[in-house]
Amino acid sequence: MDFIDLKTQQQRIFPELDRRIKAVLAHGQYIMGPEIGALEEELAAYVGVRHCISVASGTDALLIALMALEIGPGDEVITSPFTFIATGETIALLGAVPVFVDIDPVSYNLDPAKMEQAITPRTRAILPVSLYGQCADFDRINEVAKRHGLPVVEDACQSFGATYQGRPSCALSSIGCTSFFPSKPLGGYGDGGACFTDNDQLATRMRQIRVHGQDRRYHHPKLGINGRLDTLQAAILLAKLKVFPDEVKARGRIGTRYSELLKDVCQVPEVAHGSTSVYAQYTVQVEKRDEVQKRLSEVGIPTAVHYPVPLHLQPVFGELGLGCGSFPVSEAASNRVMSLPMHPYLEEETLVRIAAALQEVLR
Repeated sequence: MDFIDLKTQQQRIFPELDRRIKAVLAHGQYIMGPEIGALEEELAAYVGVRHCISVASGTDALLIALMALEIGPGDEVITSPFTFIATGETIALLGAVPVFVDIDPVSYNLDPAKMEQAITPRTRAILPVSLYGQCADFDRINEVAKRHGLPVVEDACQSFGATYQGRPSCALSSIGCTSFFPSKPLGGYGDGGACFTDNDQLATRMRQIRVHGQDRRYHHPKLGINGRLDTLQAAILLAKLKVFPDEVKARGRIGTRYSELLKDVCQVPEVAHGSTSVYAQYTVQVEKRDEVQKRLSEVGIPTAVHYPVPLHLQPVFGELGLGCGSFPVSEAASNRVMSLPMHPYLEEETLVRIAAALQEVLR
């Protein structure tokens, strides 16, 4: 059993995939070819914003967004400790300080009620994570940010395709950042990502930053990085976009079905009223996780843990002096969360088998 099945999708879209890849091989513009502009146009339309800037990875998307906001040494950026390292890493790479705020125990996302007390005169931005495929509470986050004059960057690397109060992920803040890593809801066949914004000035800055800070050939008004998306990845993503709306619906249906089967034996995901989730991971909470994973593995069911160690307890952030007990909700979740196989081609028979096996282990 695959934890994520990419082969079935490939079989479904292979003629379109083959056609688009062959077109790139024919024109030979492997860097910033015409597929880049076509993809950015389609993605911007999907999200409903004026600008999409495709980039080399989700990590680069976060880094470029923060660079466009001119985050630098001594600045503070508020974010979640319960996320992948890239969220805190990009802040630190710019010489800024990640200021962690604990998560909501239900959504696993940044808790807006705890956010304001973390704001200081050095705070320059807020970077909420839309974890496991569900958007953070952006109305409340944006309200606090507006009151303090702070930009908000959505780390939407797991939530592209989800909605919050009827509005798409990546269109909820100053800049939205997503990832096209192969396992993501919309994934390529390698690294990739994108930044989204309605702000013309920020869009111009991000386009310059992704090509070494240049505004025209060999003219560099600012420091940048080599952050371009490959043309081949853009071609692959254009093919995948054709079926993405159907896959988003399937993810919602499968996530709901999982919860129906498992709600009586473990803590299942809860989607906020008025929002949708793309279930980038279908994540439950269990006691004695290692034992549960071992027993599921013995019957051929793969599982994963996202994430076993919160960022404030990672050695690289040890100098922040935040020990165990600093963020109890995040720490409790890190000891209990477990993700089950999840993808839009998960068949009912397989899903029922997974749920039955977990029920057996937990009872």
